[in-house]
Amino acid sequence: MLEMPYRNRQIERQQATRTEILDAAWTLAREKGLADLTLRDVATRIGMRAPSLYSYFPSKNAIYDAMFGQAWTDYIAVIDLVEPTLPESPREAVKQIARTFFDYAVADLARHQLMNQRTIPGFVPSPEAYAPAVEVLERGRTHLARFGVAGSEEFDLFTALIGGLIDAQQANDPGGDRWSRLLDGAMDMFANHVGLPE
Repeated sequence: MLEMPYRNRQIERQQATRTEILDAAWTLAREKGLADLTLRDVATRIGMRAPSLYSYFPSKNAIYDAMFGQAWTDYIAVIDLVEPTLPESPREAVKQIARTFFDYAVADLARHQLMNQRTIPGFVPSPEAYAPAVEVLERGRTHLARFGVAGSEEFDLFTALIGGLIDAQQANDPGGDRWSRLLDGAMDMFANHVGLPE
């Protein structure tokens, strides 16, 4: 007879509640703005008393920390799907890498602000929450190094070009494509600068 694996239902319930809290926090951040998130609003949204929330997240920054880690972990899942499909051409691969991050960032302003801007005064992600962001950067560096672009200044330029276009898109044409249309051209300029073949 096949023995079923042991399930710790208490841990499962705690994890389900944490997920519900994070979902509510994201919803409120999108509705009211990331900086206006309050523990009381999150608790009310899920039908919980605010003091009970502290047993899951001891502070508002702890919620931000979990949201930060979740956002970058979710992006890793996106690039896990994209990386096997990268074109052989370094120039086209760079464009696809840039497009993947650009589209992820502009799809959700609150998520982008938490991931890439210092929107929350005093919030610094924990090493655990920051680890997926580091992984994303290292994977990007690895791809560019594979194309012969190994310098840190070149990688900084690559990320700055993408980030600048994301910020311009979010600030000036949210939901539009004014700066999105410029991304391939910016990546061509970058490719020319670092000597990637046509």
